[in-house]
This record gives sequence, C-alpha cells and structure tokens, in this order.
Amino acid sequence: MDDGLIPLELTGFIGREDELRAVGAAVASSRLVSLVGPGGSGKTRLALRAARDAAFEHRHWVDLAATADPLAVPELVAAALGVLRTADRDGIGVLAGRLADRRTLLCLDNCEHVREAAADVVGELLRRCPLLTVLCTSREPLRLPGETVWRVPPMSREDSVRLFAERSRDLGAAQDPAVVAACARMEGMPLAVELAAAWSGILSPREILDGLDDRFRLLVRGPHGVAARHQTLAASMAWSYDLLQESDRALFERLAVFRGGFSAASAQTLCGERAPVLEGLRSLVEKSLLVADTGGAATRFRMLETVREFAEQRLEAAGAIDAARDRHLEACLELVRSWRDLIDTDKDAWRAAVAAEYENFDAALGWGLSRPDPSLGRELAAELPWFWHSSRRGREGLALLRRAAHLGEGDRTALQARLLTGTALVADTNERREGSELAARAFALAEAAGEERSACLALLLTAIDRLYDDLEAAQRMAAEARERAAGLGDGFVHDAANVLLGMVHHRRDDHARAAALLEEGMRGLAARGDREVASTACGILAVSAALGGDLRRADERARESLALAEPLGDFHRIGMARIAIARIARWAGRPEDSWDALELLLQTDANVEPPPFVPWFFTCVGDLHLDAGDRERARHWYERDLANPGGISEHLLAPDARLGLARALGPGEAANAHVDMAMRAGRDLDMPGLLADAFEAAGELAPDPKRAEEAHHEALAIRAEHGLRLGCVRSLEHLAALADASGSGLEAARLLGACDRAREEIGLAASGLDVPGEAEARREGRSMELEEAVAYARRARGRRSRPASGWASLTPTEVSVVELAITGMTNPEIAGKLFMSRATVKTHLSHAYAKLGIANRTQLATVERR
Repeated sequence: MDDGLIPLELTGFIGREDELRAVGAAVASSRLVSLVGPGGSGKTRLALRAARDAAFEHRHWVDLAATADPLAVPELVAAALGVLRTADRDGIGVLAGRLADRRTLLCLDNCEHVREAAADVVGELLRRCPLLTVLCTSREPLRLPGETVWRVPPMSREDSVRLFAERSRDLGAAQDPAVVAACARMEGMPLAVELAAAWSGILSPREILDGLDDRFRLLVRGPHGVAARHQTLAASMAWSYDLLQESDRALFERLAVFRGGFSAASAQTLCGERAPVLEGLRSLVEKSLLVADTGGAATRFRMLETVREFAEQRLEAAGAIDAARDRHLEACLELVRSWRDLIDTDKDAWRAAVAAEYENFDAALGWGLSRPDPSLGRELAAELPWFWHSSRRGREGLALLRRAAHLGEGDRTALQARLLTGTALVADTNERREGSELAARAFALAEAAGEERSACLALLLTAIDRLYDDLEAAQRMAAEARERAAGLGDGFVHDAANVLLGMVHHRRDDHARAAALLEEGMRGLAARGDREVASTACGILAVSAALGGDLRRADERARESLALAEPLGDFHRIGMARIAIARIARWAGRPEDSWDALELLLQTDANVEPPPFVPWFFTCVGDLHLDAGDRERARHWYERDLANPGGISEHLLAPDARLGLARALGPGEAANAHVDMAMRAGRDLDMPGLLADAFEAAGELAPDPKRAEEAHHEALAIRAEHGLRLGCVRSLEHLAALADASGSGLEAARLLGACDRAREEIGLAASGLDVPGEAEARREGRSMELEEAVAYARRARGRRSRPASGWASLTPTEVSVVELAITGMTNPEIAGKLFMSRATVKTHLSHAYAKLGIANRTQLATVERR
C-alpha cells in the first residue's frame, strides 16, 4: 500500500473514532462516498485519516480548493495520478486507462466551488473503472447516482475538549470548567475550537468563554443544525478576528486575495513591507488563521478556504477588495518578471517557480483581463506562454491568451505581437491545426511592431510546421531564424533551429551533417532545461545512429531521450522517445523489448478517442504485427496511420505506413499503388532513405526475379551512397536470396557471410538465412567489411546483367527518364510523370548521357537502341 500519495497531517488527529469507523464502512461498501458539512466541520481531516486507514492498493489525494476553473479539475486529477498530458485529447480517457484495472481510492477534497466539473469527472471515471472508489469532501453532495452522502456530525463534547487541550498545549485545560463550557458554546466545530485554543497563551479560559459568549449573542440566531453551525463558526472567527491587532487584521484581510498559498516574499511584495509582514505572518500562524508548510525549500503559507472566505468578506465590506486585487495583480506581474532570465538559463527552475504560484497567476489574470483597462492582465498573460506550452494547464492558457489577444484586436503593438506569438507557441503543443496560421500572423505583426524576439520565435514555429510537407521551406526558415537568434542572443531559437535543420538533413539521409546540428542543438537545449526539443533531438540522433549501423549507441541515445522527456509528463514527447526505443529494439531483433516500450502508449490509445498522434506509433505497431506474421492486425494499424491526414497531401501522408500496408496486402495492384505513392513522396521530399525503402518493398512484391533484383540493387545503391548501413544489410540479404534462387549459391553464401559479420558489428540478431553446402564461401564472406560486400554485390551485378556503357547499362529508372525525354517531354513534365524532383530528372539524364556517350537531348534520337 502506498501512503506517500496521501498528504501528511501537520497536527495530531484527535478523537472521531466512531466517525472513522462509520466512514471506513461506507468506503468499503460504496463506490462513491461524499463527506458533507459546512466549512470548518473537519471534513478534510476526517477524509485524510479515513483514506490513510483504508485498505486500497493505490490511494491518491487531489485538493481542488486552489482552483476555481472547471477545466482544471481533470488536469489536477491527472497530475495526482501521474498520468501523461495529452493536450486536446480526451483526458478522462487517459485517466480511465490508468485506473481501469487498479483497485484505487481517489480522494477529491473541497469540491463545492467546482462541484459540477468534479461530478462530471467522478461520474465518468466510476462508469469506466469498476475497481475505483471515490471519497469526496464538499459542502454539498455531488448528486450522482449511487452516492453515499455522509454528513459530518459535530465533534463530541469530550473530543472538543481534548482538541482544545491538545492545540493549547495545556493538557490540564481538559479539566477546566471554562474550557468545557467554551467548547460547548462552539457546538463541536473543530475549526472554531482550534481558533479559540490558539488564544490560550494570551487569554485565560474564562476570558475566552466570556468573549465567545459576547460574540455569539450578537451573531448566533435560529435553531441548532447546519445553519446554526455556519453561524457558530462565523461567530468564532469574528471573535478571533476582533482580538487581532489592527496591523494583523489588515494583513489578514489582504492575504485573502492569494489562491493556492503564497510565500513570505509574495506577501511582502503585496503589502510593500518587510519586517511587519514577517511578524504578522507569524502572529496569524500562531492564531491558527494561517497554516505554514515548512516541508519545502521555502515556507509556504495558506489559509483554509473557510478562513479565506471570511477574510475576503471583511476586505469587501471595507471597500478595499478591488485595490487589493489590483495590487495582487501588480505583485504577480512583478514576481514573474523577476524570473524572466530563468527562461533563457534554467527553464526547469522557471517552470517549477511558476507552477508553485500558478493559482495566484490564474486568479490575477482573471481579475486583470476583466478590468476596464486590461493592460496589466494582458502583460501577465504574455509572460506565461512557456509554462502553458508544456503544462497540463495548456488549454486554460490557450483560452486566456486568446482572450488577452482579443482585447487588443487591431493593435499593432509589441505586446499584441508577444501575445499572438505566445498563443502560437501554446497552440503548437495543444492545437496544432491552429498553430501554423497563428505563427504566420504573429511573425507579420512582430516584424511590423519591431518585436524582434517574438518575430524570431514565430518564424521558427512556422518552419516547424513546414517540416511535414516542404523541407526546402523548413530549411530556409530555420536558417533565417537561427541567424536572427544569434544576433539577439536567443539561445532557445538558435538551438531549436539547429535541431530543425538537423531534422531536415536527417530526412534527407545526410546523417553526418544532421548529427552535428542535432548534437549541438540538443546540448544547448538540455543545459537550459528546454527538454521538449532536446528530447526530440536526442530521439532523432538515436534513429540516425541506428540507420548508420550502431544499434548499441542508438539504444543509449533513445533512453537519454526518454530521461529528458519524462519530467515533462507529456504523452507526445515521452511517446516519441519510447517509439525510438521500440524501433531500435525491433531492428535489433528484440520484439519483446519493443512491446514493453510501447505498453504505455497502447494503454492510452485504448482509452482515448481519437488517440493522441505520435509519429511512427501506428506504423511501429503494424511492423511488429507483420514481423510476427499477423497480416490482418498489421493492416489495421497501418490503415490507422493513413486515416489521420491532418491536411497533408495524400502522397506525403505516412509513406512508411504505405510500405508496411503494401507488404501486408501482398503482391497486387493495391500494394503497388501504395509503393508508388511512397516512392513519389521520397522523390518529392528528396528523402533517399524513404526512396530506398520503397524500392525494397517493390523488390519484395515484384512478380519476377529480374525486376526484384533491379529494385533491390536500386535500394542498395541509395543506401550505400548515404551510409544507411542497417538498410544495406537488408538489401544484401535480399540479393543473396535471389542469387541462391537463381543457382548462384556461391555468391549468395559470400554475401550472407558478410552480412553475418555486419550483423554482429551493428548489434543485429542473426538472420537465420542459409545456403546449404556453401559453408566455406560463407566463411570467406565474413572476411569482407560491409562496404566491401556492397561493392562485391554491385560488381557481381555488372558481370551478370549490365555492361558499363550503351543502352543495356542504363538502370530501369534511367531508361524511363530517357524514353520520356525522347518523346519531347521537358524535365518538369518528366518529374511529374515519374513522381520525382526536377533535380533528380536532371541527374538521371546526365548519367544516361555519360553511359550513352552523348552530350545532350538532341543526340538522344541518334543513339541506336540495342
């Protein structure tokens, strides 16, 4: 049983033995128990102790008092459960996936002010999770079917006296008739007893009793019961408040504007004082009007919600609440601005600092944006996009940024540019479809307003979006963003632009240049706590290392990527790292490790509709099923990848999934169409590795050995040229199988011997392929380096099938290009016909001219075809 997820009680628990037994029985027999009662009646303390005593394997505590935003409820629950953030997807589904098969007690404290949202979350989780039990505290029931409403009774007279004696640190007080009478007067309200006991070091029991009598005669009316208990607490708090010194009363009232706790420094900023504030905080803690949590690096103070409401009423009655909220807004803005340098030096520390004060920032934003002059609220919103970019509260942040930007609609100011850029940044991780258009608008406005850093970031965000369909544009924009960032000293954009440029080179299989850029960018990002892009860069480095033939290093890099991503709690970043681990394990012949890496993603996928998108996930699962011989399941997963177009041109959509689907379908027109589409994408995007993969698939599906051999040689040539050693091994093994089938067992054995050696060096499992009777040739093959084996295979091809010059020397692709050129087609027309770039057409023609011994198109018609 895990007790660590239930908060520790800061003071001893007194009495309530009968109530604990009753609540324990209710929790054991009902799936939803709500402890209901007025503020100060002891609901939270009773729930804490009951949760600690309950026999559940997993127990989680969620305090909802800090937020007034219904959107925050599922995110706070997710945070307590350690569930990954899934941005705009079904958060309840992810929660349900975590709880579906775990016997869990989920405790939601202080539900009353977000009761409807809490009821929605609880109702849906109970419906989906049969092993879940929920314990709530609230001033009113959730009103859900099957809810057991347990109304918290007053403390017994004996327990009230014991509580007074414990809190006053005077055990003899339990025998004092004045204490007994005072506790009777407070009608078993634990908070009222604690407030009274806090004065016992200054007032005698008789003075406490007399003071309570005076105050209660003024405030308490009506019969006993819930209403009377509300009045009892109000009278007790008013009595305690009246006893405070004037300076402490003023501080007490002003502190009501804080939400979710505060530090001494924040209180001092709010009040504009130092020593008097520290003394006042100590005094209010001593009077039980503040709670001090000293467990962290710095003490955090907070008011119980009932106490905060009382202080807020006093502040409002004095006509000072607007001024206090204005000062709170100013203090929040001053505070977050004081941390601004951390964004460029230690984003982990910045995120932690903002998270600790976020409920205050949220309250200040709500106030600031509602003012006749919303400028301070808009300024505060412009300081927080990096928090919302990687936070569970991203959707709330996006709504606040939109609101702030809307209030400045039509402005051409630097602030409006910052807000639009911030909105694009948060949309990038929460609503990608909106992010691209926003980034372009933000860039134009930032340029016009002279807001250079925003323009730089907006340009980078625009470049990221072009990565999916226009590598040339992505490369151009990223290079410009990097140049601008260097001049501005913007480390994030500079390093992230390097990563983006590295991704472009990675896709083009220029892995040496890609690795240098990715490595430089990743190290700079990681050093500053820019984990999101750093983890992505590291994952790409892992795949790059694998493709280049170093699976051991690739696995190390993939796990480094996961370590960078995990503190973010983000499904997308963690998912990409896990997929890198899975792909590398699959290539290494360890499918069980692949499935282990994907387990968390599969759980989420099963409970969220539509599932959150992570590149390569569906295709990776499809590949594993296809490896295991399950074509139907493989087809299902590949088709899922193709069912999420996202506005991408059809032939560019998930080309790797198309190749998997082609293999799952088997030879035929449907499979060939998918291969052709992937081949077109490889040519249009200038991605040699994808083009080689398409040739490999074409070879596997070819109807005759000759066409299969041509396709596998095309794949091998591309892979060898770009250092794709992992793919070279596959190509050589395909060619070995074809050679063996054609009667060239000696050649096949030599190639397999070279592949045996390469597999050991790369970290691949043994292939299992064999050529009977050629053991000596296989041993000879082991003497060859992989590059020597590639050269051997290509020479052998020349001896068997292709001369060095003339028509017969042309590759199938070169023949196709030349035949179309002879008909009079221009290079652009040939490119469109054969699904390749103009530059590729030009390259094929130049190779053909050299082999045919001619200089230009005009001479093509004069060359006799043999």
